[in-house]
Amino acid sequence: MTDRKNRLKKLVEVQEQLKALHETRRAGFLAEANAAKQEAKALAERFDAEGSLAGLFPELYHNRIAGALRRQDESLEKARAEAAKVAAATARTNMVERAYKAARRDDERRRGDRERLEIIEQKRGR
Repeated sequence: MTDRKNRLKKLVEVQEQLKALHETRRAGFLAEANAAKQEAKALAERFDAEGSLAGLFPELYHNRIAGALRRQDESLEKARAEAAKVAAATARTNMVERAYKAARRDDERRRGDRERLEIIEQKRGR
């Protein structure tokens, strides 16, 4: 294998790992956003429930609900940013894979050419 082919193969592996990292981070942010949404929903339900302490501490409930919704928005924004990074990593991975495949084809073609030349030289030597 050529040095270029080896480097491209390693680069493809690194790009795939980077893409997986961004996909994992995006999934984590989406999970955080969902958890914050559920928290806000649960707090709102408790606020409206009969016998709730919300009448005594309405500001506390409102602040906690607003905080949960803010965390949801922040997590969704982070997830959108990671989605853009996934798209960029995918594009880079595809580009490097194409270069790796081209280098592999060139290497195989050169190897085939050498083998054919060796066969021709062997026939000439006989």
